[in-house]
Amino acid sequence: MSLKPKRVEFDKIWPDVLKTIQGVITCGPVERQTWNERFSDVYKLCTALPEPQGDRLYTDTKAFLENHVKTLHAQVCASGHDVLSAYYRHWQNYSRGAGYLNQLYGYLNTTFIKKQKFSDADLNYGGFSVDNTDHMLEIGELALDIWRKHMIDPQKSTLTTLLLSDISADRQGHLVMESVVKGVVSSLVDVENYKKKQAMQLYEEMFENPFLRETGEYYRSEASRLKADCTCSEYMEKVLQRIDTENMRCTKFVHPTTIHKVNQECQQRMVADHLGFLHGETLEMVQKEKHKDLANMYKLLHPLHQGLSRLLECVEEHIRCTGLDAVNNLKQESLPSQFVEAVLEVHSHFSELIRKDFNNDQQFVGALDKACAAVINHKPAIKGPCKSPELLARYCDLLLKKSSKVVSESELDDRLARCITVFKYLDDKDIFQRFYARMLAKRLIYSLSQSMDAEEAMINKLKQACGYEFTNKLHRMFTDMSVSNDHNTGFQQHLQKQKIDLDISFSVMVLQAGAWPISGSQIFPFNIPQELEKTVRTFDSYYSGKFSGRKLTWLHNYCHGELKFNYLKRPYIVNVASYLMGILLTFNSSPTQSFTELASATGLPERELLRHLSSLCETKIIQAEDEVSESSVFTLNMNYSNKRTKFRINVAMSQRDTPQDVENTHSAVDDDRKMFVQAAIVRIMKARKVLKHNMLIQEVITQSTHRFHPNISMIKKCIETLIDKQYLERAPACPEEYSYVA
Repeated sequence: MSLKPKRVEFDKIWPDVLKTIQGVITCGPVERQTWNERFSDVYKLCTALPEPQGDRLYTDTKAFLENHVKTLHAQVCASGHDVLSAYYRHWQNYSRGAGYLNQLYGYLNTTFIKKQKFSDADLNYGGFSVDNTDHMLEIGELALDIWRKHMIDPQKSTLTTLLLSDISADRQGHLVMESVVKGVVSSLVDVENYKKKQAMQLYEEMFENPFLRETGEYYRSEASRLKADCTCSEYMEKVLQRIDTENMRCTKFVHPTTIHKVNQECQQRMVADHLGFLHGETLEMVQKEKHKDLANMYKLLHPLHQGLSRLLECVEEHIRCTGLDAVNNLKQESLPSQFVEAVLEVHSHFSELIRKDFNNDQQFVGALDKACAAVINHKPAIKGPCKSPELLARYCDLLLKKSSKVVSESELDDRLARCITVFKYLDDKDIFQRFYARMLAKRLIYSLSQSMDAEEAMINKLKQACGYEFTNKLHRMFTDMSVSNDHNTGFQQHLQKQKIDLDISFSVMVLQAGAWPISGSQIFPFNIPQELEKTVRTFDSYYSGKFSGRKLTWLHNYCHGELKFNYLKRPYIVNVASYLMGILLTFNSSPTQSFTELASATGLPERELLRHLSSLCETKIIQAEDEVSESSVFTLNMNYSNKRTKFRINVAMSQRDTPQDVENTHSAVDDDRKMFVQAAIVRIMKARKVLKHNMLIQEVITQSTHRFHPNISMIKKCIETLIDKQYLERAPACPEEYSYVA
């Protein structure tokens, strides 16, 4: 075939083209040869001389399609009660034929129609209407447009009524022709699918909107019926069943964009309209932990805006009350263990409930966090401090101390990790830090740690939770232990080099005063026993020679040593604190000593000496004729015996915290907080230069929250202190504004 334009007569070619397109649009048999010839005919007409015949071809094809669809419409109307089936049958053939016809007219579409079609820019910015009668459509689009105008528009109400009737029948359990209903509904979308704008308008106006209205009415009445006949639990189950069934029905019949809207309509009519009924049962379901009912309520309320608010409130309050009941009814014995394990049990229980019943929804996880924080930071007395930081620190101390209970490393690590769960909820993390540091110091000094690896692992966990600054001093304590080992090694080498024989085994810990939470308030005057004087003096000389400018302060209340009893029938090795050692060594000179002689020999204050002598009398190592007093005379018990040949005296007593120690710890925390707040104020003001009072307080609270929650009065006092120290000043024009003094 030649592509050169020729002179052709439209009236001679059109009859053949018409016959072919009649076969194509009805999906009738068309031979391959005929099909190829019609391609050539369309090309000839579009390139004809002297004038192309594309315009006339378009017009006559349009007229044919209009007549054809009108004929089909008459057949559908005459089908009686089988309108949907007839419509669907003709639509299947017509839509498929329209696709073939669009291919046959491919040259007309590309060379004639597309040049005259409005572009996307014309439609978006040119002010042209999409339905402009002058807007030319490609042949496939034209065929769909004609179907809409001459088949759908004349019987809109009939098709809508029949579709809704069949879907309603399906709801009632009657059999309907699903493929027919689905096909008719899809045709409302497909017939305008070519449009770039409002492609779903016909579907929405003709089917979706009436369908949603009818669905809403149906489920409004269904909800009223179920509510009258069922309990709340039964109602929720049946509503979920209805929603699931309706969703499945929608997948069978409607366009996917409608499914969500139908679901929302069902939710509105069966859930949102009856929130009062559901909320009325929420508290009881939460308190009794009816898992199935809670899961159903979550599924129903979750899609609604603010639908979960009441359920969240009830869950949070229930967790809080359960937690407070668990921690308020504890026995005083082993209180730290009971407290932490009770909190963890509550946390674990409700974490599992939230995971199973509420799909681990972050809103409920947040409610769990708020409730646990309220339980852990609860203050039994309004003015008293919260006990939780201290109890958690003591629980960690129990885990990390040497004990008779054998705990595997993995189990210990798991328990420490669970401690961090409680730690994260603490408001007063700085109090925990103080208590933990004091207990860690005692474990290190008295060699009571179960595992140094576990100690370091716990500190690393705290560092991950709060940062390096929080654990800085704890790391320095470990560093001191390592450095002390080096000092001991160096001291032994010094003794060998100088050929000094101390006659005793000796080891020392050199600790940095700023890193260790050791109070000097318990350091009493004490005369070092003659047996130790040479050792202490030699180490002082060694250390002074190695480090100039450093001063050693001996903490005898933390020292201990081993004595060997050679005066009994069998020898005993006894581990005692340094003060007890000084008392017992005095008996080397005489088996009987008066209180006055012991006081003179040891240099201890009378009260402290009485306490230690009472302890020795309780162990029956020494004896007094009457009750221990300042007039007592003490004698070595020459008949003393013990099942163990090696034992410890009074070490536990020296390690036990007194109420005064606890009070001092809280007092130290208060002092630290004041310094922290003052430093925060200075940092903020140095950066901002000028700041209003309320903004300054808010920023201080924000910076402090990770360690503790400062009260407003403390911040105000710190501001006044800094004004007195001339770090800040009030702005002359505005008393509520502060300026930084450079």
